[in-house]
Amino acid sequence: MNPPIVVGGHTRIRPFNTRDTYPEQQLDNDLCQAVVAGNTVYVRGQIGQDLDTSASVGVGDVVAQTEQAMANIDMLLTEAGATMEHLVKLTIYIVDPRYREAVYRTIGRWTKGVHPISTGLVVSGLARPEWLVEVDAIAVIPS
Repeated sequence: MNPPIVVGGHTRIRPFNTRDTYPEQQLDNDLCQAVVAGNTVYVRGQIGQDLDTSASVGVGDVVAQTEQAMANIDMLLTEAGATMEHLVKLTIYIVDPRYREAVYRTIGRWTKGVHPISTGLVVSGLARPEWLVEVDAIAVIPS
């Protein structure tokens, strides 16, 4: 794991370059997994991927992928100094509308009592064909 860096006055959590995380693709983008801007934490879309190894988790299993995505969000919020209770918005992308119930039940276990807003989208595909769900998040840490 790369240590956080500060660029433009904001803390970048787990910076990386896409040439390392997507070696099969011709990319070269400097990104990070989360950005802390003031008291707001923006979490990059999380999928069924282990953040430490980049290995896909739960191939073919939308519930396992959703669990991994939510575990990643929880871990990134912790690294940013926030908790799941600070979530204010989730955006959920699924590749098949039939996955909605299973995905939302799984997310609901992680957000019980938090009451964030959410937007759900059905998309034709994600960055890798084995990924079935992606979840990004915004959290606000109380002042």
